[in-house]
Amino acid sequence: MEGIYLILVMIVTGGAIAFIGDKLGTKIGKKRLSIFGLRPRHTSMIVTVVTGCLITGLSIGFMALISENVRTALFGMEELRQTMDATFKELDDATENLLVAQSEFEKANANLRESKEEIIALKSEQEELRAESDRLKEGNERLEATNSALAAQNENLLGTNAALEEDNKKLGDFNVTLTADNEKLSLNNEQLSSDNEKLSADNSELEERNKNLREGIIAIREGDITLRAGEVLASGIIKGGRNAEEISEDINSLAETATQNLIQRFGGDEDNSVWIYQPELHRIIEEIEKSGRDMVLRITAAGNMVRGEPVRSKLAIYPNELIFKKNELVLAKNYKIDGENSPEIILQDFLTEINRTAIEKGILSDPLTGSVGSMDGTQLYEIFDSISTAKGKILLKATAREETTSLGPLRLNIKLEQK
Repeated sequence: MEGIYLILVMIVTGGAIAFIGDKLGTKIGKKRLSIFGLRPRHTSMIVTVVTGCLITGLSIGFMALISENVRTALFGMEELRQTMDATFKELDDATENLLVAQSEFEKANANLRESKEEIIALKSEQEELRAESDRLKEGNERLEATNSALAAQNENLLGTNAALEEDNKKLGDFNVTLTADNEKLSLNNEQLSSDNEKLSADNSELEERNKNLREGIIAIREGDITLRAGEVLASGIIKGGRNAEEISEDINSLAETATQNLIQRFGGDEDNSVWIYQPELHRIIEEIEKSGRDMVLRITAAGNMVRGEPVRSKLAIYPNELIFKKNELVLAKNYKIDGENSPEIILQDFLTEINRTAIEKGILSDPLTGSVGSMDGTQLYEIFDSISTAKGKILLKATAREETTSLGPLRLNIKLEQK
């Protein structure tokens, strides 16, 4: 746009000056004016030349006044050339620097790719190290727990070691005593060898007598059997948490009770004493002592017995527990009285269910009869009479009359409810 303006200015300025010069030359020619004493024709030529010079000068002046680029072209060309040379030199330097920078950029990109690959590898190694750290942490926790357990075990072993040292000292003293006793036993062994020969001879004689007694007992058992195998001779509760001596006293006392029961039963025949196998007795005492709790002890007949011979017994123990509390419900059952269910059948079924339930709960039953309780005749007659007079649907409820343990027996209160 600036070039167009300049052209327009030059055209307008040149046209205006030409017009003025023409008018001025025409006037000078008509009036035949003279400048500097020259002839009019020469004066007109001078006016025309001056007018052309003015056209050029004014045009250049207006253009320089209006346009900075024209001023620069007229007066600053050398400086512009120097500036362009400097600019071209800087451009060459910049181009060279750009090439160097591009080379460095390519190297940086290569290094960046290598760095990225290294970062990926390092991340993979970091994940592996983290997993290994977790495994080491878990292992460290297990080692710490094991270390604590070993420390506690070590303390126990130190205490045990001290106790063993004390026991070792006692055993050393006891060993000295045993050595002295061994010498005495050696002397006694010679005496026992001599006695053994005598006992061997006596044993042969006793075997012959035992054979004769066995034959006699077999013959007797085929006759009057007074006790059946498994029959309960006596039962009681042996308190736990005591030493073997106290437990043994209670068992012997219960055996004496069994003997007294037999004497009363067979009319004062004191030959019917209860005989307990000693190894079995020691085993029972040891079991009760180890259990630390109350146990039910039963003394039963080991086999069929006849009047007048010692009663061989068998021992059995059971944990003693509270089975039913006082007034606790033992069994409740619905019945319908009709032609198929008579009072006898209903009562028999109800008592059978009670017996089964009590045994399942843990009350010890009689080995021969299988029963666990008892009812007096009056109560049995009353409940039978109540069933006989009832009609339709009834509910029978049995509750424990008193606290009942595993030893038993179970004593009942039975009630009938009309439905």
